[in-house]
Amino acid sequence: MVRRAEATKLSAEMKAFAARLGHEFQRPELLIRALTHASAGSITRPHNQRLEFLGDRVLGLVISEALFSADKKASEGVLAPRYNALVRKETCADIARQMDLGAVLRLGRSEMLSGGRRKNALLGDAMEAVLAAVYLDGGLDAVRSLILHHWKQRIDGVDQDARDAKTALQEWAQAQGNPPPDYVEIERSGPPHAPVFTIEARVTDGRSARASAGSKRMAEQAAAKALLARVETGS
Repeated sequence: MVRRAEATKLSAEMKAFAARLGHEFQRPELLIRALTHASAGSITRPHNQRLEFLGDRVLGLVISEALFSADKKASEGVLAPRYNALVRKETCADIARQMDLGAVLRLGRSEMLSGGRRKNALLGDAMEAVLAAVYLDGGLDAVRSLILHHWKQRIDGVDQDARDAKTALQEWAQAQGNPPPDYVEIERSGPPHAPVFTIEARVTDGRSARASAGSKRMAEQAAAKALLARVETGS
């Protein structure tokens, strides 16, 4: 029993992460597993994919419950995009970055060399796995409290986050009798494993806006959002 306790003792870095997270683990092996990517897993070191599966569902339940309770008159058609904005991988990755999850993520050599600590997919998956670890360690009330704390700002501003800027910009263009906006890749920078895309959104009256992000989809959405703000204010 002493050997098992020593084997599952958290490092100082993981203890600091647990403090940032806001949960004291009674079963530290759950957190260790949640922070172990498949590239670092082995027969004796289980990785986080199963926990990610569970954490995705736990997050979905808590966010669904929060949205359902917060707006008792909202239809399913209103709630669905709000939900999607709060549980999508990019959101989970952003929350992970806020608590510096990447610093304690266990990665294999290949993922470490390819910038895995900064990848949206790895961070988002690990965040979901951590939520599952909290759920298994402390129950639904514990993980609900944690999610509502770390997601609070996004829940409060979800209407803005849920708006699909590309769809809204296209609808604006159609209302003016114009063709859909164009999205042009202006630049691709950074290393191959962590590219940064700069996209310019353009409408036929000559107005445009640029944005950069780690994926084309995110850059297009950001450029559309910036251009939408311009056309709606007449600037």
